[in-house]
Amino acid sequence: MQNDGKITMGNFFSGSGTWELAAKMCGIDVLFESEIEPFPVELEAKRFPEAIQLGDIANVNGAEIPPVDILTNSSPCQDLSVAGKRAGLDGERSGLFLEVIRITKEMRNADRLRSGRATEYIRPRFWCWENVPGALSSAGGADFRTVLEETIGIVEPEVHVSQPKKWGKNGIVDGDNWQLAWRIMDAQYYGVAQRRRRLYLVLDTFGHRAGEILFERESVSWNFAEIAETWQRTSLSLEDRIGVASRIINGELRTDSGTLEVAESGSDSGNDSEVFGMNEKN
Repeated sequence: MQNDGKITMGNFFSGSGTWELAAKMCGIDVLFESEIEPFPVELEAKRFPEAIQLGDIANVNGAEIPPVDILTNSSPCQDLSVAGKRAGLDGERSGLFLEVIRITKEMRNADRLRSGRATEYIRPRFWCWENVPGALSSAGGADFRTVLEETIGIVEPEVHVSQPKKWGKNGIVDGDNWQLAWRIMDAQYYGVAQRRRRLYLVLDTFGHRAGEILFERESVSWNFAEIAETWQRTSLSLEDRIGVASRIINGELRTDSGTLEVAESGSDSGNDSEVFGMNEKN
């Protein structure tokens, strides 16, 4: 947080500025944005004149940009979408996801050196990714395995995620002092007059709030009365969604058939992390 206590956010691949607009509506300060298309850059510069326009993400050094509490990104989806050629993370556009990972690590390392903290609150704390549901099946599921490995690697390097036969729509990975969760959400249940399914992934690097953010109704700021009944039908509690527990043993996350099962034997390495596979019940 800033000295005035306000939460801060930065965003990559801004586009029309949806993440930034949501932040503004929630009282969050946007410190920087990254976009290369001229019209969105001009639009966002007018909407958020105090935010730094970083331009091309490939030229961004994470150590040189302001630290933020929340880092969001909607990396290009064309290579992951079922409507595209499905080049996956090897594609020129969707592969830019790895640039965000690089920058995030640079930001956290710089904040760690600047603050002198080794294991305490390092910024960004919350890391958010939005993409198409096709990311779960791209390259036969291998691309989402890479997404999980790279994202978890922000806080716990060298974790291996075994690939299941099919990734579930929802999931949680619960570490010692971090948590990752993903969920497919549909805009039609949030006051938008169209069916628009998107995959959201949240990493909490210093706590266990990711599942709460994605699955708990109480964490949503607003209640739209006109969609409350639909929300009740489609949004289960976190407890109702948790499937079979598993663990990261010696740095390996083992999965099977889309759920995360208990790995063989225990470990005295001190690096065990609980993992929950979550099955859709509606």
